[in-house]
Amino acid sequence: MPILHLHDCPARPWKNGRGRTRELAVQPPAAGMDDFLWRVSVAEVDSAAPFSAFPGIDRTIVLLDGEGFSMAMDDGRVHALTEPFAPFAFPGEAQVAVTLAGGPTRDFNLMTRRGRVRGQVCIWREPMDAILHPHTVLLYCARGRLQLDDDVLVAGDAWLRAATAPAQLELAPGSAVLVVLAKPG
Repeated sequence: MPILHLHDCPARPWKNGRGRTRELAVQPPAAGMDDFLWRVSVAEVDSAAPFSAFPGIDRTIVLLDGEGFSMAMDDGRVHALTEPFAPFAFPGEAQVAVTLAGGPTRDFNLMTRRGRVRGQVCIWREPMDAILHPHTVLLYCARGRLQLDDDVLVAGDAWLRAATAPAQLELAPGSAVLVVLAKPG
């Protein structure tokens, strides 16, 4: 079963060079910033740097660690990304200025190419939530433990869907798993 470990993913500069991210998975494999269909990464935000612009991309961001930040968007909206595991979707071409709520944070990012793929991030928090949807492409264990057949994911591990899905899914109490759905769209 394809298990990915965040600590094995090298930290790379953001597209605008103002922060760091660790790419967990991209489709198609080895795609670059201009030709991916979907991309999942974990970013480290430690300053009030603006987000990189991604025209034609839909983004979903989820706070993982830290106090979070406020996102001032160029359309006048302001979103406080301060609640862990609460997905927020926005257009990739938006100009987003960030004000930290406290110290450094880490966030989970899903990017999908608009018109080609529709994506969504759902959260499993209770053992009864652990039901695999047909469009699930990745599971990211943000907290706790998730058993997939004979493999165990702990915080920072991800499962990338291959041809076969696990027969057994068991979410430990107190865990949080981010479920990435991607379907043609």
